[in-house]
Order: sequence, then C-alpha cells, then structure tokens
Amino acid sequence: MPEPENNDSATTAGTAATPPPDTPGGEGGAPDLAAQLAAAKAEAAANYDKFMRTAADLENFRRRTVREKDDLRTTAAGRVLEDVFPVLDTLALAISAARQPNADLKSLVGGVDMVLTQLKTALANHGLKEISPAGQPFDPHQHEAISHQPSAEVKEEHVITVVRTGYSLNGRLLRPASVIISSGLAKAEKKS
Repeated sequence: MPEPENNDSATTAGTAATPPPDTPGGEGGAPDLAAQLAAAKAEAAANYDKFMRTAADLENFRRRTVREKDDLRTTAAGRVLEDVFPVLDTLALAISAARQPNADLKSLVGGVDMVLTQLKTALANHGLKEISPAGQPFDPHQHEAISHQPSAEVKEEHVITVVRTGYSLNGRLLRPASVIISSGLAKAEKKS
C-alpha cells in the first residue's frame, strides 16, 4: 500500500525549490542583474582606460628612446669631430704651405705625415684600430685575401703585402685588411 503524503515535507521541498526574493533569479533578481551589469561595465571601462594609458605610456617610451638614441649618436659624433677639427686646421696649413712659391717638397711630406699621425691618434682615442698584418698568419676573420704569391722569405699562408689597411672599432670589424698571401716556395724551387 502506498504511504500517505507528508504535507510538511512537501511544503519544505516546495519552499526550498523557490528562491527567496532577495537572491538573483527571485522576484528581486532584475535589479541585482542590472547592478551587476552596471558594475561589469564600470570595470570594463576602467580596464579599457588602464589599457589606453598603458598603450600611450608605451608609445611615449618608444619615442623617448628613439630621441635619446639619436641624441647619443649625435653627441658621440660631435666628440669625434671635435678631435678631428685640429687635424683639419693643420691640413689647411699644409696646403697653404704647399702653395708657396718656394715650397720644399721634403718638408711638405713631413708635414703631411704629421697630419696623418695626428688624425690616426685622434681616431684611436675613440676606439679605431688599424689592421695591418704584414708578416702575420692569414686570419679570414680580419683579412681579405685578394691573391696568393709564391715567396721564399714569407712562410706559407702568411701575409706578404697589405694592399689596403683594415679597421676595427672597439673590437668590431669595420673593414677587413686586403692582403696578398704567401703560397710558399715556387714549384720550381720546391723540386730543386
């Protein structure tokens, strides 16, 4: 036989199934959803504002970095040029002396040699180093071989002649030295 229904438990179950009026989904749910939506929109607007400010800060940082980099490059170039100005002055004096009617070729050559030394010193003070490897072993990282020649005086794979001096700036190769390399003794000399 079926048991009679307990009205108390049905009432309790029915009460538990219906949410109270102050919870979302109940009678007062519409104002709560509107409040949550408004709060979410306010939070989204605040996050968007933060994003826009961060994007603007990043763009300002990028522009400032580019400007500072250009200023640094200009300052560095200015320092080099300040050291080259005396060389230009001395060279102008040498040209003026060469144009004199009684100019002595030997003293002019000596003066131009002094100007060259002055220029090399000014550039060396800023990290420029000459690569002139005559007699040294060939280094493909610093030298550019333009030909091979037999030589009885210079060992095989060593530099016989530097055709064009190379340069490095603070350890970074700017231009390799163009060199002629010894291929050792000539074939006729090797047989005898």
